[in-house]
Amino acid sequence: MSDGIAADRHFLARAFSNRSFLAGFAITALVAAMALLSFAWTPYDVTRLVVADRMLPPSAAHLFGTDQFGRDVLSMIMVGARNSIAVALVAVGIGMGIGVPLGCWAAARGGYVDDALMRLNDVVFAFPALLSAIMITAVFGPGAVNAIIAIGIFNIPVFARVARAGALSLWPREFVLAARAAGKGKAQITVEHILPNIASLLLVQGTIQFALGILAEAGLSYIGLGAQPPMPSWGRMLFDAQTRMIVAPYLAIVPGMAIAVTVLGLNLIGDGIADTLDPKLRRRR
Repeated sequence: MSDGIAADRHFLARAFSNRSFLAGFAITALVAAMALLSFAWTPYDVTRLVVADRMLPPSAAHLFGTDQFGRDVLSMIMVGARNSIAVALVAVGIGMGIGVPLGCWAAARGGYVDDALMRLNDVVFAFPALLSAIMITAVFGPGAVNAIIAIGIFNIPVFARVARAGALSLWPREFVLAARAAGKGKAQITVEHILPNIASLLLVQGTIQFALGILAEAGLSYIGLGAQPPMPSWGRMLFDAQTRMIVAPYLAIVPGMAIAVTVLGLNLIGDGIADTLDPKLRRRR
C-alpha cells in the first residue's frame, strides 16, 4: 500500500492536531463563511450610494465605517472576499487541472516530450501573471474573468513542475516496477500509483498558489484589471483609499488586513499539511 495522502485514513486527525493547520483552518474557514454569507446577506447593499453617509468613521451602525460614496466597508469586505476566493480558486483549478497531467505526462514519456514541455514552461514563466493580465486585457478588456485566465495560465507551469518532479522520483520505485511487470501501461500506473503518492505535494503547492492567487487578484484589481465597479474588490478598495489615508485610514487598513489575514491563514494551512506529512516530524510525535 502506498504511503501517500490518499492512503492515510488518519491524515485529518493528525492535521487538526497540528497548531499551524488548526489556526490556518480557523482563519480560512472564517473568511470562507463570510464570503458565503455575502451571497444571502450583507449589512448594507454594496451597490447603493448614500452620499449623506459618506466617510463615516467606524461606529455601531457601520463597524468599519463607510467609503467616499457612503457604502458600508464591512459589506464591501464580505462581497470582496467571495470575489477574491472565487478568482483564486478557479485559477488554481485551471493550473492544477492542466499542469498536473502535463507534468505527469512529461515524467512518463521522458525524452523530447519532457524537454519540449519544460521549455514551454520556461516560456510561460517569462510572463508573470500581471504582465499576462495586461496583454489579455489589451485584447479582451478588464474584468474578473480575464484575471482568472491570467493567474490560471501562470499556475500551469508551477503545477507541471511539481508533478513532474514528484513523478520522476517515483518511476524507479519498486512498486512502480512491479506494476509495469504486471503489464500495466504508463497511463494506468500514473493514475493508480503516481498521482496518489504526489497528492500531498500537490495539496501543499495548491495552498501556496491559492494564497498567491489572492495576492495576484488584489494586485490586478488595484491597477484596474480585476473585478470592475460597482463590484467590490479588496485591491480596488486599497486603490480608492490611497488618497484618503490621512482623513480615513480605516479605508486602507481594513482591506489590507483582510488580504494579509487570508494569505496568512492559507500559508498556515500549507505549513501544517507539510508538517503533518513529514515522516521525521511524525516519528518525533
